[in-house]
Amino acid sequence: MLNKILTILLLASSIATAQPKWKPITQQSKPWSRWWWEGNAVNPKDLTYNMEAYKKAGLGGLEITPIYGVKGYESQFIDFLSPKWVDMFKHTLKEGSRLGMGIDLANASGWPFGGRWVTPEDACKAVFHKTYQLKEGETLNENITFVQQPILRYVLPKKTELKDLKYPISKNDNLQELAIDQVRFEQALPLQTLMAYSDKNEVLNLTEKVNKEGKLNWQAPAGNWTLYAVFQGFHGKMVERAGPGGEGDVIDHFSSKAIKNYLSAFDKAFAKTDVSSMRAFFNDSYEVDDARGQSDWTEALFDEFKTRRGYDLRNHLPNLFSKEKSDLNHRVLFDYRTTIGDLILEKYTSEWTKWAHARGKIVRNQAHGSPANTLDLYSVVDIPEIEGTDLLRIKFASSASNVMGKKLTSSESATWENEHFLSNLADVKRALDLFMVGGVNHIFYHGTNYSPKEAAFPGWLFYAAVHFTPHNPFWKDFGKLNNYVARCQTFLQDSKGNNDVLFYFPITDRLTEPSPKGLLEHFDGVTPEFNGTDFKELGQKLLDRGYGFDFISDKQIGNLNTKNQVILTGGISYKTILLAESEQVPLETFEKLVALAKQGATIIFHKKLPTDIPGLSNLDARRTKFKALLAELNFVKNNAGFSQAKIGQGSFLVGENLDEMMILAKVYRETMIDNGLQFVRKTHTKGNYYFVNNKSTKAFDGWVKLSVDAQSAALYNPMTETLGMAKYNAKTNEIYLQLAAGESCIIETYKTPVSGAAYTYFKPKGEAQELTGTWKISFLEGGPELPKTVETNTLGSWTKLDGEAYKNFSGTASYSLDFAKPNASAAGYWLDLGKVAESATITINGKFLGTLLGPTYRIFVPNSLLKAQNTLVVNVSNSMANRVIAIEQKGEIWQKFYNINVSARLRPNLGKDGYFTTQNWQPRDSGLLEKVTLTAVEVF
Repeated sequence: MLNKILTILLLASSIATAQPKWKPITQQSKPWSRWWWEGNAVNPKDLTYNMEAYKKAGLGGLEITPIYGVKGYESQFIDFLSPKWVDMFKHTLKEGSRLGMGIDLANASGWPFGGRWVTPEDACKAVFHKTYQLKEGETLNENITFVQQPILRYVLPKKTELKDLKYPISKNDNLQELAIDQVRFEQALPLQTLMAYSDKNEVLNLTEKVNKEGKLNWQAPAGNWTLYAVFQGFHGKMVERAGPGGEGDVIDHFSSKAIKNYLSAFDKAFAKTDVSSMRAFFNDSYEVDDARGQSDWTEALFDEFKTRRGYDLRNHLPNLFSKEKSDLNHRVLFDYRTTIGDLILEKYTSEWTKWAHARGKIVRNQAHGSPANTLDLYSVVDIPEIEGTDLLRIKFASSASNVMGKKLTSSESATWENEHFLSNLADVKRALDLFMVGGVNHIFYHGTNYSPKEAAFPGWLFYAAVHFTPHNPFWKDFGKLNNYVARCQTFLQDSKGNNDVLFYFPITDRLTEPSPKGLLEHFDGVTPEFNGTDFKELGQKLLDRGYGFDFISDKQIGNLNTKNQVILTGGISYKTILLAESEQVPLETFEKLVALAKQGATIIFHKKLPTDIPGLSNLDARRTKFKALLAELNFVKNNAGFSQAKIGQGSFLVGENLDEMMILAKVYRETMIDNGLQFVRKTHTKGNYYFVNNKSTKAFDGWVKLSVDAQSAALYNPMTETLGMAKYNAKTNEIYLQLAAGESCIIETYKTPVSGAAYTYFKPKGEAQELTGTWKISFLEGGPELPKTVETNTLGSWTKLDGEAYKNFSGTASYSLDFAKPNASAAGYWLDLGKVAESATITINGKFLGTLLGPTYRIFVPNSLLKAQNTLVVNVSNSMANRVIAIEQKGEIWQKFYNINVSARLRPNLGKDGYFTTQNWQPRDSGLLEKVTLTAVEVF
């Protein structure tokens, strides 16, 4: 009897403590933003002004990235890392502490890492080679030399020629004005090695037989000889979008000496400064090779290669540089690329991370675009960061976080959703929802510009961005979006990933295949490197079928463990490892897969097993081991269309029927995906969280089956801030959802029964009724001038009203209407604004109801709020576009920035001067564009 009472009390306690409630919003759960300091032309007063505006809008922190300057403000430019710049940074840290805002700092003025203090010895390198032919008894008549051909590439065309520039490039004082993207000076390059190869497979190292002038003191012995001379040259990539003092060469990412020398400038700058309140350093992607040629060499490469691969690359230069496809060539190329990947991981990313940790800081890193396995690069940093709009690409960063047990995954968000001035908050929300579905839980906007308070409209702007600035009319409603993100991230940060599948990243085949772009292959998600491969198609199928998965690398597989037939890593349990069709797999990876299977894991190969292993070193011995492992697998085909080989306590599965193989592995899909609902599933101490987004253009209203078992579930709407216990069937694991197009919710499932106030569901009770009468439209704030108040019985774009002021206006207008209460018995009404350009706030009878960002502009109006006669006020904010069109028509120049200035995203918007222009635009629709309706609803 006592035990029964205790059980009842414990159950009652769990019910009481588990009732749904919002989690506290923290600095970290709020969205952060990249904060561009243009020209570093900042001052304490305006720094405080900017930061207070960001705080009020709901941002939790800022990442400072100094970039190119604003013309006309040259006298206020401050060199990056100079004592005055450090003073401005100190003020920012102080204000961040006062305002409760976090501060990160990019480790460069622009990107990639580089600057004026980078010497030619530490700058990014490129390899060049020449070949010579000699027969028996011949000597080489010409000197072995290589003169690097000059390159000068500007961001935008300039008249300055290469002969007018000083070497090294850092000696030039006008780099801000020149905005050079890449420069190579004509100069003789140092010889790295000279190797001779005979038609009898003899190999000789002739490097020491070459004198300082390049004369070879050697007579060819018997046979026909091909000589390969390798020279170390300069890639010439300059820091992109650099600000004053930060212009210069990009570093050699494969050299620990280069990164240590580079980071010493920060140590020197901050030596006498307390930066303890700063949180993190940041790396804004690799992006070295978006120039002519590749940075594909480092001074110590031959030695590093021999140490890591076990043989001398000098003996295989014809294989490395050959354009012919052969097995030997491919194996040498694989080993070269793998060595480069090792170097960027160990000599750059790991060194940078260790440097920051030694100074009490964490690091955020964008690894995409690197000539290495991005999953491994993400693994050694604190916060992996991604950008883009492809869900498979996004999942690379979150996968590394999940697999390696990292709490945060960040995103460079809304980088360029639309053309300048056209993106609205609904566009931004759609982008953020995709990131969160992809596993991101630490949103960074791209971004906000420091802009002085007195700066005229449109303020200081960045060339590629949604313009999150107080000059943008949507700024009035920006806080609503930020609160939505914060609400979502309180759940997504306070949980662990809950994906069933580890999806192997088959980089080996790509590292083996030659590329027309050069020696290196760069990795940026799955496109374009994996176009047409089973890996990309299978990844998309996993998304489309609703399977939760994380990518995993060869190195990460090496750290896996198995217990009770589940695979363990990063504090997360997985049910299977899935490998897409590929030709090769590293021996160490296959050995680990076999070991995991023997311990109880289920390993799935789609279509077929790999047939070979990559690389050249000890090939025969490694192949023998590989074939022996294959021989251990005795496959039996079943009626489900796949084959199974039981080994130890687990098994290998091979076949094309993915769904059936997943079922055997006890992996079940989330069928909500069939209804246009995308999701991410996570685990908390009492159950699971789902972030669910209706990506379709239609509303969803119905039951959804969850793949996890639960006794009860709660629903949270992070936009409307409503919450409650959901309609949930514990026997079938089904939950009832109502989501408008583009709407999102959080599901919280519980392992035990939980009671609490019910979530409110509505169903219509009759047809929609249009609100008619006389609308009064008053213009509240904006410019270039406030149009006169007008009254109308027909809604439509205010730009269609008579008068230029209406066409030119960007800002906020107030629509007011008196209306009678509908004659209906209802719990309340859906107020639907129809089509809106762009965001709106709703007030009825003096009570503020909420902010609508779109794409659905609908809000619930409780019946108790309505009287016999009522007043509706809708404040609508449009975009910046119409005001920009107006000032361009007046001949005013607002594109006044150095470097790339303001570039066009779309070619039709490119002006004759190479800058973005609105000269071909017509005024954009603004305001309430359609009829406004009320629909009676009842609770069910």
